[in-house]
Amino acid sequence: MSSGKIKQLSFLSVFLLGVDGIIGSGIFLMPSRIYAKLGDLSLLLMPLAGVAVLMIALCFANLASKIPGDGGAWLYTYTAFGRFAGFEIGIFTWLLGIITMATEISAFVTSLRSVFPSLDVHRNYLIVALGILAILTCLNLFGSKFMDWVDNISTVAKMGVLILFVVAGLFFVRHANFANLTGATTNSSPLFGRFNEGFGMVFYMFTGFSFLPIAASKMKNPEKTLPKALIAVLLTSALLYMIVQFAAIGVSGSHLATDNVPIAASFYHFAGQFGYDLALVGMLISIMGVALSISFSTPLIASSLASEHQLLPRVLGHQNKRGVPIVSLLLSCAICGLMLLSGNYLFLASAIVFTSFVQYIPTILASIKLRKHEKLPQGFKLPGGLLIPILAFLVTLYLILSFSVELIVTGIIVFVLSGLWYWYDDRDRQAKGLRRDIAEGDKVL
Repeated sequence: MSSGKIKQLSFLSVFLLGVDGIIGSGIFLMPSRIYAKLGDLSLLLMPLAGVAVLMIALCFANLASKIPGDGGAWLYTYTAFGRFAGFEIGIFTWLLGIITMATEISAFVTSLRSVFPSLDVHRNYLIVALGILAILTCLNLFGSKFMDWVDNISTVAKMGVLILFVVAGLFFVRHANFANLTGATTNSSPLFGRFNEGFGMVFYMFTGFSFLPIAASKMKNPEKTLPKALIAVLLTSALLYMIVQFAAIGVSGSHLATDNVPIAASFYHFAGQFGYDLALVGMLISIMGVALSISFSTPLIASSLASEHQLLPRVLGHQNKRGVPIVSLLLSCAICGLMLLSGNYLFLASAIVFTSFVQYIPTILASIKLRKHEKLPQGFKLPGGLLIPILAFLVTLYLILSFSVELIVTGIIVFVLSGLWYWYDDRDRQAKGLRRDIAEGDKVL
């Protein structure tokens, strides 16, 4: 009876939820950055990245149909490879939320630079960014009652701007603007390196898919609904991204490479200052809505890992009278503040891809290991046997070429430090005779 009541999300609901989760600040800021790397060739990256992410998403879908419970990558890793592996991926899942929050705040301030040039000064950027973070922290202290309202406004603003841009912009496309096939006129770096960097940027625009499998327990017939929804969501997002990129290039031409807010700048070409202001306001509302939503959900990840699954120190699960995980919130926002010190939106976006990469690898390997496990239901069966997991693994490994050495070294340091944290907390639990396993029903097989 209870399971029937939980699975309420229809295919359409899951589809809309997925599209809303994937489409974020990237579509408003990345078109110019990608065009600067690859010119007209950037159009090809959208469907390529969409298909590549689909291979990974199907592995998530396979595991979500086998392993019940909320948790996503860390839970799948825990089930397949044990407590320590689950802990490490749990840490990176938490960090992914923190980095996403920092990226959205950075995207907001980066967008404001076109109106307030003084924000190009790093000190001014930090003052505004940290001020926004402080406001988000305070809003979180009041709980989640207004979160649905914020999400709805953000979604309307985001989709409204994009639909208006596509519908109106396509009438002002000039074929002469498609004259820079590979971006060589604006960038003299080798094409292979630029393609790798561009692929990483486009991949960032799809990373929001991974939360959908977590909602599998709330879907009707998840074994059938989730795979179909993932395919539809990713193909729709890839098509929308490609159309938006096509319209931006067709309207702005080579000017696109230097536009700070490319969608708003393209609006200006055919709708004047009114179009620019309308697009900018819609974009800012959308980005801030995403930032607020992420700032609310991210501390819950750490709180859940601490209080429900005993994978983090218990203090992180402490809640105030409004049910807000206050310690997790303050720690998450403090780490977010440190990340904002970089002042670099593209670096933070790359960090999101790297953190996602760390989750994708063990999840794909888990889908291989648990493919025919006798204690798990068959669930959604991947067509082609091991073909999709192998392709997903190769695609994920290819992402390494888009990461800087500094980012990889930072990731290794985080892994080592979190490992020491695990060792200390685990030893403390054993000394005090506390339970060290996760919630009942999620045992390692």
